[in-house]
Amino acid sequence: MANAVTVTFDDAEVQAWLNELGAAALDAVRPAAQAGAQVLYDEVKVRVPVSTKGHWFYGTNKKYWFEAGSLRNAIYQVFSQDNSADAKVTYHVAWNHRKVPYGFMVEFGTATARARPFLRPAFDAKKQASLDAVEKVFFERLQAKVQGIQ
Repeated sequence: MANAVTVTFDDAEVQAWLNELGAAALDAVRPAAQAGAQVLYDEVKVRVPVSTKGHWFYGTNKKYWFEAGSLRNAIYQVFSQDNSADAKVTYHVAWNHRKVPYGFMVEFGTATARARPFLRPAFDAKKQASLDAVEKVFFERLQAKVQGIQ
C-alpha cells in the first residue's frame, strides 16, 4: 500500500504561451497608442480656427505672411522616441511651431487678442473616445495573437 502520491506538472508550455502573450501585448502597445492619438489629431484638425484670408505675423525683427489655413495645415501627430519605452508609448499632437510660430497666440491669447483654444477643447471632447480607441486596438491585436498561439 502506497503512503504518498506524487504529481508532476511540467509548466514549460504554459510559460512559453505566457511569454508569447506578453510579447504580443508589447507589440500591441504602439498601434493602440497611435489609434488614440489619431482620434485626438482628427478632433484638433476640426477645432483649429481657420481664417478666411491670409494674414501677417509680426516677429521680433521681421513680419511673415501666412496663408489661410496655415495653422490647420501645421497640425501633426508624431511618435515620440524620446518619451517612449517598451510598454510606454507617447505620441504628440500639436502644431509645427517653426511653420506657424503664432499658434501659441491663438491657443492661449495675447494681451490684445482673446484666446481661441483648440488643443485642450479637442482633448476634453475626445479623451474618452481616444481611450476607447486605444483599448479596442490593443485587445483586437491581443485577441488575434491569442487565437494564433492556442
